[in-house]
Amino acid sequence: VAFVVCRSLEGLKTFTYLEELILDNNLLGNDLRLPRLPHLHTLTLNKNQISFQRNTCEILLDHLAEVAPSLQYLSLLGNMACPNELVCKEKDEDDYQRYRYFVLHKLPNLKFLDTRKVTRREREEALVRGAFMKVVKPK
Repeated sequence: VAFVVCRSLEGLKTFTYLEELILDNNLLGNDLRLPRLPHLHTLTLNKNQISFQRNTCEILLDHLAEVAPSLQYLSLLGNMACPNELVCKEKDEDDYQRYRYFVLHKLPNLKFLDTRKVTRREREEALVRGAFMKVVKPK
């Protein structure tokens, strides 16, 4: 397990066998780039600055799928990309569920997203409709 307060993630490339990485509270954004971490199964990015602006979160999710093929647990709580009615009163459970479908569409091997286990029904829904569930804000 690595606990990192980030100024740069450059040094992570030497940890190719890293399995768990906690990057909470680091002001990381959608431009986050990780080295290839083929054994990484747990990644927490809670309370950073990840949002759904101009498809950049989609690019980040595609990047994670590429560099962390073993990823099974991802947490994005406390980011603008993760609509949560406890953090933002304009969001509701439907917004959160759409976000889950979209993330699961991009990362179909996840077993847990945020604090919830991924259900078979969610996985099926993500396959069918996940691409259309991108949560976007009008300009």
